[in-house]
Amino acid sequence: MDAGPAARLAAEVTAQMNSVLKVVQAHKRYGDVQALAGADVELRQGELLTLLGPNGAGKTTLIRAIAGRVRLDQGQITLLDQALSSRNGRARHRLGVVPQEIALYPLLTPLENLEAFGRLHGLSGPKLRDRVDWALEWTGLVERSRDIVKGFSGGMKRRLNIACGVLHSPDVVLLDEPTVGVDPQSRERIWEMLDRLKSTGASLILTTHQLDEAQSRCDRITIIDHGRTIATGTFAELVERTVGAGRLVSLTLDRIPAAAWNGLEVDEKTRTIRARFDDVAVGLPGLLQRLHDAGCRVQDVEVHGPSLQAVFLHLTGRELRE
Repeated sequence: MDAGPAARLAAEVTAQMNSVLKVVQAHKRYGDVQALAGADVELRQGELLTLLGPNGAGKTTLIRAIAGRVRLDQGQITLLDQALSSRNGRARHRLGVVPQEIALYPLLTPLENLEAFGRLHGLSGPKLRDRVDWALEWTGLVERSRDIVKGFSGGMKRRLNIACGVLHSPDVVLLDEPTVGVDPQSRERIWEMLDRLKSTGASLILTTHQLDEAQSRCDRITIIDHGRTIATGTFAELVERTVGAGRLVSLTLDRIPAAAWNGLEVDEKTRTIRARFDDVAVGLPGLLQRLHDAGCRVQDVEVHGPSLQAVFLHLTGRELRE
């Protein structure tokens, strides 16, 4: 039921009030390459937003523009109701930036790294000591606080790298591939850290190639391609707009039915048939009965829900772009 123009307008106003970071019609060209061609991104208060896109889609340029490392040719970036520009960068002290590259002093300890980055962020005295103590506990590096970072594992360096970028308690945090190159245990620890950071009120925007993480961990997803925003929303919303919420059912049989059945995908080599149902509870029993009547025995059944990978490929195409 339509709530009416007044209700829709109120919802839009509320969403705008809750916006902490907004990029509008971002354009950036490098010579003959149009890196950004009108990208729009909005990060809301207290949410974790994932920025996805194929290689060369413009994600890195957009993140660098928000961080102040790239000047847009056209467009506007607003952080906490303040327009960001090369002349007005004061609001960026409320922004935390965690680069994909490990940006640490390898011959210093975690304690020394945190103290150095804290001072770069303007911290000193008791405030600096409190934040360093918090960061060591948050990263699980208390017992390694006086060891040289050079000998740390990739996961430990990654956790410390994140801590150095948020030591000044930023309201908005940019994270570029925060879990790249780490093992599953370290990846889980990093996500626990990010969940805790979000619970303190920080709003997070990150890039990742781990689609399963984006699907399960993030509040909303923005997909960029060819420098433009082509879709944004929750996972459920993106599924509904693209591949649909139906389920793919795979059945492994003792043999393939002799007669061809319309609407089924058949793999004779693996003795597997596949069917799509909007409602598995309605469609599957009838298929099982047909197989039984045909003298086929079902050895295994798998039900696959829609995935972010399917949505991503639907929107960007299946061609691999390097």
